[in-house]
Amino acid sequence: MEVASNISKRKASGRESENQTAPCDDPSKVESVPKKRNLSRTCIHEVAVPHNYTSLNDESIHGTLYDPVYNRKMAKTYPFELDPFQSVSVACLERKESVLVSAHTSAGKTAIAEYAVAMSFRDKQRVIYTSPLKALSNQKYRELSQEFSDVGLMTGDVTLAPNASCLVMTTEILRGMLYRGSEVIKEVAWVIFDEIHYMKDRERGVVWEETIIFLPPAIKMVFLSATMSNATEFAEWICKLHKQPCHVVYTDFRPTPLQHYVFPMGGAGLYLVVDEHEQFKEDNFMKLQETFTKQKSQADGNRSGGPKTSARIAKGGSASGNSDIYKIVKMIMERKFQPVIIFSFSRRECEQHAMSMAKLDFNTQDEKVIVEQVFRNAVFCLSEEDRTLPAIELMLPLLQRGIAVHHSGLLPIIKELVELLFQEGLVKALFATETFAMGLNMPAKTVVFTSVKKWDGDTNRYIGSGEYIQMSGRAGRRGKDERGICVIMIDEKMEMSVLKDMVLGKPAPLVSTFRLSYYSILNLMSRAEGQFTAEHVIRNSFHQFQYEKALPEMAQKISRLEKEATLLDSSGEAELAEYHNLCLDIAQFEKKIISEIIRPERVLLYLVPGRLVKVRDGVTEWGWGVVVNVVKRPPAPSGTLPSALAASRSINYIVDILLQCSLVSNENGSRQKPCPPRPGEKGEMHVIPVPLPLLAGLSSIRIAIPPDLRPPEARQTVLLAVHELGKRYPQGLPKLHPVKDMGIEEPEIVDLVRRVEELEQKLCAHPLHKSAQSEQHLKWYQRKAELNHEIQQLKSKMRESQLQKFRDELKNRSRVLKMLGHINADGVLQLKGRAACLIDTGDELLVTELMFNGTFNDLDHHQVAALASCFIPCDKSNEQIHLRSELAKPLQQLQDAARRIAEIQRDCKLDINVEEYVESTIRPYLMDVIYCWSKGASFAEVIEMTDIFEGSIIRLARRLDEFLNQLRAAAHAVGETNLEEKFAAGSESLRRGIMFANSLYL
Repeated sequence: MEVASNISKRKASGRESENQTAPCDDPSKVESVPKKRNLSRTCIHEVAVPHNYTSLNDESIHGTLYDPVYNRKMAKTYPFELDPFQSVSVACLERKESVLVSAHTSAGKTAIAEYAVAMSFRDKQRVIYTSPLKALSNQKYRELSQEFSDVGLMTGDVTLAPNASCLVMTTEILRGMLYRGSEVIKEVAWVIFDEIHYMKDRERGVVWEETIIFLPPAIKMVFLSATMSNATEFAEWICKLHKQPCHVVYTDFRPTPLQHYVFPMGGAGLYLVVDEHEQFKEDNFMKLQETFTKQKSQADGNRSGGPKTSARIAKGGSASGNSDIYKIVKMIMERKFQPVIIFSFSRRECEQHAMSMAKLDFNTQDEKVIVEQVFRNAVFCLSEEDRTLPAIELMLPLLQRGIAVHHSGLLPIIKELVELLFQEGLVKALFATETFAMGLNMPAKTVVFTSVKKWDGDTNRYIGSGEYIQMSGRAGRRGKDERGICVIMIDEKMEMSVLKDMVLGKPAPLVSTFRLSYYSILNLMSRAEGQFTAEHVIRNSFHQFQYEKALPEMAQKISRLEKEATLLDSSGEAELAEYHNLCLDIAQFEKKIISEIIRPERVLLYLVPGRLVKVRDGVTEWGWGVVVNVVKRPPAPSGTLPSALAASRSINYIVDILLQCSLVSNENGSRQKPCPPRPGEKGEMHVIPVPLPLLAGLSSIRIAIPPDLRPPEARQTVLLAVHELGKRYPQGLPKLHPVKDMGIEEPEIVDLVRRVEELEQKLCAHPLHKSAQSEQHLKWYQRKAELNHEIQQLKSKMRESQLQKFRDELKNRSRVLKMLGHINADGVLQLKGRAACLIDTGDELLVTELMFNGTFNDLDHHQVAALASCFIPCDKSNEQIHLRSELAKPLQQLQDAARRIAEIQRDCKLDINVEEYVESTIRPYLMDVIYCWSKGASFAEVIEMTDIFEGSIIRLARRLDEFLNQLRAAAHAVGETNLEEKFAAGSESLRRGIMFANSLYL
C-alpha cells in the first residue's frame, strides 16, 4: 500500500472503552476483537491512518485517534442516551475526521447523520446529504426540514432552495456537480453518503466510487451502511485516497432483539428456530421437517383419491379465508403482534395477498375517519378525473381496514400516503416488496416472509443473509417492543445449513463494481483543470485497491505451496512421472472407448438385469453397481443425483442401477440427494435412475438379483455379492471387451483397444507396478503435480494486472469515440463529445448519434418524446407491441443506429453482442403510452394501453422529463436551437396531471 494504515480496534460497551490492540502497520495482522452478538450494547471502533499523520486535536477535548471522546457542548442534544456506537461516531465527527458507521437497520444511524448536519450549521459550513433514490431524498428532505431551517433538495426532477446550507440530493446529482466543477462544492465541509452499501449495485455502484474519488481532500465524509464484513478495507481505501484518517464504527447490536419463526406451508403452527440470543433451535427445526414428511405421506395416500389441495395454491393468496397468509395475518392480529410487514418478491403477489384479507378489519371507527381524512387531503391535489382512477378509489376501503400495499408499481402519491399512514400506526398490515426495507426507518413489530426464494433475473435463488438482515431489521420497534418477530414461510424442506446461513449468516462484503463508461471518459476529457484523468480514476478505484490488497496474500500462498511442493521431492521422480503418465494415458484412451461403446445402438443389448456397471458423476466416483432395468424416458427429477445429472436432461435412456449409498442423511434429516458412502462406511443399496452417459465401465460379470428389491434384506444380499467379487478380483473386475465380447469392428475403436492393451502391458512391466510403496509414491507425485498447477495459476493471476485490463479497455473505448467523432486523433473533445458529456440518463453514444444524423429533425416533439422513452429502463411488457406508423419508422432508425454503434464497439475489441446490445438499450414498451400522453390523452386512457404498473409508467415519465432536459442542454451546448426547442416542447407536453403530482413529502 502506498499509504499504510494504522488500525486500532477497541470494543466500547456502555460508557467505558479500552484499547484491545496496539496500533499496527499491517492491517492483516490485526486480530478481531471477540464479539458477543446482541447480548450487550457493544461496538467496535477502528481507524485507518496515513503514514506520518499527526493529529492537531486537543486530547483533553477530543481524546486520541484510537480512543475518540468529546468533552464539550454538543452541536445537538438527543432526548435519549446515545448508544456507544453513536457516542463514538459523534466523537469522530467532532474531531473533523471521516467516519463509516456500519450498523443494522433500525440501530440509529440517522442520529449520526443529523449530528453531522447540526455540526455544519453550528460551524457555519455547508453539508450535502446524498441518498441512492429520489424517493428517499424526498423523505430525507422532509425529515431534515422539520428539524433544520435551511434545507434544499436536488433530485433531477425537483430543485428546492439550491443555495441552502444543507442540500439533500441523489448521488448522481453530486457526481454531475463534481464533473462540472460546481462552485457549491468549494463551500462544502461534509458529505453524508446514506446507504453506502449501494456501491455494490451492478448498474449504479460506479457512481458512488467516482463521486468519492472526485471529492476534494478537504471535504470530510460520513458513510452510513448496513452491516458489512469488510468495513475496515473500505476505510483503508478512503485513507489512501484522500490522505486523511477514516474511522470505522461497527456494531451488530440490535436495540430490539429478534425471534425467528418458521411456518411450514399447509401446516398449522409456528416453530421458533432462532431465539432472541441468536441460538439456533435444532430440535424445533427437526420437528418442522417432520411436518413436511407427514404432509408428503398424506399426499401419497391421497394420490388415488381425487384432487389434493396444494400449499402452493394457498400461497397464491386466493380470496378464500383459508390461505396460509390469511391464517398468519389473522393469528398476528389475535396475538396483538401488529403492525406487521408481509414481504413478497412479486408486486402482483403483494396485491393478491392484500386482496385476500377481505374478511379482516384492523382499524376502529375513529381510525377509519382519520384515514379517510388523510386520504382525501392527499388526493386533493389531483384533478377530479384522476381522483376517480381505480388505482386510487380501490385503495381507500383497504386503507380504512388498516391494510395496505407498498411496491414500486404503485402510484407515487398512494405509495407516499401508505408510508405516512404506516408511520402514524393507521396501517396495521402492510404487504410490501423488499424496496420497503430501504431508507427511512419504518419499523413494525412483526415481519413475515412469504417466500425464501426470489428471482434475481438469472435464477430462482434463496435470499442472501444481507437481504434477510435488511428486511428482518424492520421487525422490532425501539422503546415499544421487547422483541421483534420474524416469520419465515417455507413450502418445502430446507437444508438446516441454508436456513442458518440466511438467518445467522455474516453480512456480505462490499465489493467494487467499477466499470468504465463513455460518459465518465468524455467528462474527464472535458475537465478544464485536467487534474483527473481516466487513468487516475482507474488507479484510485476501490476495485484496484481491493486487487492490490489481495496481492500479498496471493504471494504468501504461492510461497506456502512452493514450500509444500519442495517437501514432496523424492529421488525417483523421473520413474514416478513415467508411471503416472502411463496411468493417465490409459485413463484417457479408456474414456474415449467408453464414450463409443455406451451409444444406445451398441450398449442396450448388454445392459441386462444383473450386469455390473461402473458409474461416475463428474468427479464423484460411485464404483460398481448392478443393472436392474433400462427405460426410454425423460431423466428423473432434479434431486435424484447431484451435479452432472442436471445437464443430462436431453438423454432419452435411463438405467436403473442398484448403487451403494451413504447411510448418513442430510442435516435436515432427509436424503433427497443420495451420495456414495464415505471411506470405511458400509452404506446400503438403493435403486438410482442414472442417465446413460454417466456409465464409466461395463463388466463382463453378471449376477442374479432378487425379483423384489423393496425389502432392505434383498438389496443387502446384492451388496454382499458385489463386495465378494471385489475381493475375488483385487486388480479390478474383468471388463466387457469391445471387440471380442461386443463385436465392435470400427477401425478407430479397434485401434484404441490395441493401444490400451499395449500401455497396460508396459504398466505391468514397470518396476513401480508391484512395489509396495508405489501407491504412496504415486499419491505424493499427484499431489506435487496439483500444487505446481495451483502455483502456476496464482502466478498468472498476479501477472494479470487489473490496471492493465482497464487501460486496454480505455484504449478500445477511446478508439470507439474517435470512430464516432466524439474526440479527434489527439484525444481532444469535439462537438459531438461535448453533447454526450451532458447525458447520463440514456445511452450517450446512441442518443448523440440520433441528434447528429438528423433522426430527431424529422420528428415532431410528440414523436421525439416517444422515441426518447426507449432509452429509459422500464418494466418489460408481456403484450405484443403494435406501433402506429408515425412511431414505427423512428424506432427502426433507432435500432439501425444501435446496431451500427454495437458493431463499431465490437470491431474495436470490446466484448459486445450486437443483438443483446440493441435489445438491452432500446425498450419500446411505452412508446405508444408516452406519445398519447404527450398529445393530451388522460391517464385513465393511457393505462388501458399497457399491462405495465401505473407507478412504473409515472416513474418512466419523470425520468424521461429529466432525460429530455439533458438533451435540451446538450443541443444548447452544440448550438442546435431547433432541437433545443423540440426537446423543451417534448418535456413540457409531459408535465401535467397525476404524472407530475407533487410529492407529499415536499
